[in-house]
Amino acid sequence: MTDTAAAGPLPKPKRDFLPALLPAAFALLMLPLVGSASSWATLLAASLAMGMMIFIMASGLTLVFGLMDVLNFGHGAFIAVGAYVATLVFLPLAGLSQADSLASNLAVLVPAAVLSMGITAVLGLVVERVLILPVYGQHLKQILMTTGGLIVAEQTLYALWGPQIIPMPLPASLRGSFIFGDVAIAKYRLLAMLVGLVVFISIQLVLNRTRIGLLIRAGVENREMVEALGYRIRRLFLGVFMVGAALAGLGGVMWGLYREQVHASIGDELTVLVFIVVIIGGLGSVGGCFIGALLVAMVANYGGFLVPKLALVSNILLMVAILMWRPRGLYAVTSR
Repeated sequence: MTDTAAAGPLPKPKRDFLPALLPAAFALLMLPLVGSASSWATLLAASLAMGMMIFIMASGLTLVFGLMDVLNFGHGAFIAVGAYVATLVFLPLAGLSQADSLASNLAVLVPAAVLSMGITAVLGLVVERVLILPVYGQHLKQILMTTGGLIVAEQTLYALWGPQIIPMPLPASLRGSFIFGDVAIAKYRLLAMLVGLVVFISIQLVLNRTRIGLLIRAGVENREMVEALGYRIRRLFLGVFMVGAALAGLGGVMWGLYREQVHASIGDELTVLVFIVVIIGGLGSVGGCFIGALLVAMVANYGGFLVPKLALVSNILLMVAILMWRPRGLYAVTSR
């Protein structure tokens, strides 16, 4: 009998479900405070939609931050570029976008999203090769380089499109709401929930069911060991960075449609929010990022409804509370 057989089966790792229950617990806690069930459900739908959009923007950054140990403070530039690229499709095809036909609207929306993801992925390739590659492992220089890149990108958008706010109205078929009793849920919010779930499930499948995902997770745990096995970790890093930039571009398109306007400082405004979500979720954890995005959105919506004056600092207060409970975030993958 071998030692392994004598020792019995390996113990299963303990699963921590408590952080995953936080969004549901928070939503239930808000029900008696809001008072009206219809208002509570409407705020919940708004929170889920907003949380999904924030997750799409933050998911790429959490992989870049966790795997590559890169403090990319220029992540917001990809969000802004994605939103502006979408206007290149929406503005010339405004007739199709505002036609009362779902097929016509999708003929504008889908190419806009695909083009934005493609352009931001290429921009991510350039940024990683030019700005990030020379400063791997040097956090201070990363902050300076990527922050400078964000400023340059913002000023470039000002130069190309001007300082004015560009309207990006929702397609006609996504306007209005579905009515469920006394609850009205905007059509676009349902689309945002669906897209966010598809992105989350896709990332989880890639990370947990594919060879590339295995290498990514191994790189998060021990980069040196992956390199010792002969894999070109820098190519893997480049691919992850490009995917993160593409997801940020998609998030920029969805956020621009959510606000129905685009301006050059949109990326600057969202960078801090995205980093808060990544820190709350835990470095390198897609699941933690997903939960963190939902929590941030819920606190913003319910907090803004109940105590409007606290809305501006609600995200900071949430981050402080989470880090006091779990200093490494909800589901930290790395020890960095």
